Amino acid sequence: MTLVTLADVLQPALKQGHAVAGLVTLGWEDMRAYVAAAEAENSPVILQAGPSCREHTPLPILGKMFRHLAENASVPVVAHLDHGYTAEDCKIAIDSGFTSVMFDGSRKPLSENIDETAAIAEMAHAAGVSCEGEIGFVGYSGGENSAGTDPDEAAKFAQETGVDAMAISVGNVHLQQDKEGGLDEPRIRAIEAVTEVPLVIHGGSGVPVAQRTALARGSKICKFNIGTELRMAFGKALREAVNADPNRFDRVQILKETHDPVMAATRRVLQAFKGA
Repeated sequence: MTLVTLADVLQPALKQGHAVAGLVTLGWEDMRAYVAAAEAENSPVILQAGPSCREHTPLPILGKMFRHLAENASVPVVAHLDHGYTAEDCKIAIDSGFTSVMFDGSRKPLSENIDETAAIAEMAHAAGVSCEGEIGFVGYSGGENSAGTDPDEAAKFAQETGVDAMAISVGNVHLQQDKEGGLDEPRIRAIEAVTEVPLVIHGGSGVPVAQRTALARGSKICKFNIGTELRMAFGKALREAVNADPNRFDRVQILKETHDPVMAATRRVLQAFKGA
């Protein structure tokens, strides 16, 4: 059984100079391909259930799916709640067998975010589960703008919440389909100078691959969340499978054809986060 917590994979990443991919799942087909890719690359992997995934499949079911994959995998697998917005979200995830929860209080005033995140971290740790928090709101492509993380606030947040990982806002954007952007490295350096907590980049799909690798090897960023680029790989494979034969209607046969392309795209993602 290789089910592990977030701290179990991020602490070695911090010490050894690599990063771990937090892969956003939407269903069985992609999560299975992610684990197959992780095994092929001999890399740990974090399976993440975000809000859109939870709208489609209840947390108790997702917990069983993640744990089933982890128990049969040859590499460490983290079962992670992404963007839990309430203590109840996090409690349900813990009760459903998740090994890590991320509480997102980034829209709240600093003191409120600290108090709520600290309470959830305490609840998680009492259950043997890791906790990720977020300081500095990370916006959305075509939607809300980001609010960059203030290094002094990050230091206070890390110290007072006891989180195992801290998501920061340094030029990253959720749901970005291109890699035209890039992260604000001076801000990253200022944040990592005042904290020892592993740092997390949400919206990793929009970060140029060369910068991902450089930061994985040479900063305290130990986790990059990747969703959009793998959704795009899945969508392309699914479209090709459907269009290949207009008379085909069996979704199991159609969905099978997404596995290899998504696995290949995931392997490319994982390769960028390996150490030197």
